[in-house]
Amino acid sequence: MKLLLVEDEQRLVEALSYLLKKNGYATDIAMDGESGVEMALTGIYDVIILDRMLPKLDGISLLQEFRHRGFDTPVLFLTARDALKDRIEGLDAGADDYLVKPFSSEELLARLRALARRKTKELINQTITASGMNFDPLRGEVTKGQEIIQLSVKESLLLELLMYNQGQVITKERIFEKIWGYYSGTDIANVDLYIHYLRKKLSTSAIKTVRGVGYLFEEN
Repeated sequence: MKLLLVEDEQRLVEALSYLLKKNGYATDIAMDGESGVEMALTGIYDVIILDRMLPKLDGISLLQEFRHRGFDTPVLFLTARDALKDRIEGLDAGADDYLVKPFSSEELLARLRALARRKTKELINQTITASGMNFDPLRGEVTKGQEIIQLSVKESLLLELLMYNQGQVITKERIFEKIWGYYSGTDIANVDLYIHYLRKKLSTSAIKTVRGVGYLFEEN
């Protein structure tokens, strides 16, 4: 899973970064609300961990803006504000869970696993059908007529991103950040390469190039 941690306490950021990465979560950091909302709106994260009290833009305002833009990414509030009205305000703003500081690392990881399971259950049996293809994101398989085409992990993630956003242009930068990540050490040219792999493997013209911008999936 790819996480965004929006937190301004440096020592906590360092501790959480170590904990999350140790447990297999690719984690990006934002240390103020303005940076947090900008990064969240890229749409590349599976879960967002969000503090309430942040410089420049508070967590509630950040979350409200994020939900207003139509994003349904699970959000876990991580905050020292533990009054009942604060919890209600956070959940009403669109948070999926609310964890009060101080907390145990085991509880945080358990809550992240619960959010991950919830997201996985939403995907079960939700194949995507378009342009004569049935795509199962969990299996990484595309069915065309009687043919079953197995995709690599990166190919599957790329096709899922394009098909779930059918008719919308996805920039190369967003594709790269979602599939490979900010700190992957690879080159953005991989986007073009894997688009080529997909087109060849699927024998489809549904993946369109928007010159100078990115790609979109469009019904033939």
